[in-house]
Amino acid sequence: MPLLIGLTTWPIEINPNIVQSSDMPLQTVEPQRLYRQIAEQLRAAMLSGEFTVGARLPAERDLAKQLGVSRPSVREALIALEVEGWVEVRTGSGIYVLDKNNAAKESQIDPSEWGPLELIRARRVVEGEIASLAALQAKKRDVDAIRLALTSMKNEAQQGILPLEGDRAFHTAIVQCCGNVVLLETVQSFWDSRRGPVFTRLGGYFETMKSWQSAIDEHEAILTAIAAHDGPAARAAMHAHMDKSHTRFSASWRRASAP
Repeated sequence: MPLLIGLTTWPIEINPNIVQSSDMPLQTVEPQRLYRQIAEQLRAAMLSGEFTVGARLPAERDLAKQLGVSRPSVREALIALEVEGWVEVRTGSGIYVLDKNNAAKESQIDPSEWGPLELIRARRVVEGEIASLAALQAKKRDVDAIRLALTSMKNEAQQGILPLEGDRAFHTAIVQCCGNVVLLETVQSFWDSRRGPVFTRLGGYFETMKSWQSAIDEHEAILTAIAAHDGPAARAAMHAHMDKSHTRFSASWRRASAP
């Protein structure tokens, strides 16, 4: 099993007494998402032959230990590599290396795309407080809008449609109670990031009608707390929803897309 180098960021010191050559072209330095750094290391290992075409990659927990990162970050990296055509996820079997010559033909991930699991943790922090504030400020028309969005989710689910639009409307209705455009646009950007290829591919494995029914029940608890104008209960209900969402996306690959 190849040993991968851990992801460590070292500070760079520049000596002010050294004159930098104007002949040396400088390139823009852009911060990288952690999952992209992991993906780059794995991609380099494939190109160097450490992971050959057709080989099965080590398990998530082993990769996480070697890289010194969390398993969710490794999962995001593997999904990104699958989207770009470097690996194939075979549920119940493992992650296998594909022919790198075919990888270039696949879509590339936008460097600005957030990791799905990291996004859920951020939403927990922000939307938990938004739910609490909404419970204190919501008027009848606000509660009605949240309830209408939840009804839309239920109707979509009953038709066998993943209730994504109803979900977006639900979380938007909650933040609109706060009367703050910055919070509104923040929540909308959170939700819209679900449309990215990494989140979409991950959802394809772990989002099912059964998991969405659980999510609808969690939304019901959030609505109940907001309608009761109970800030702490609304925060707790939103936290519970995000925690359970994170757990669903972090489940074993053997349970992915299970009926």
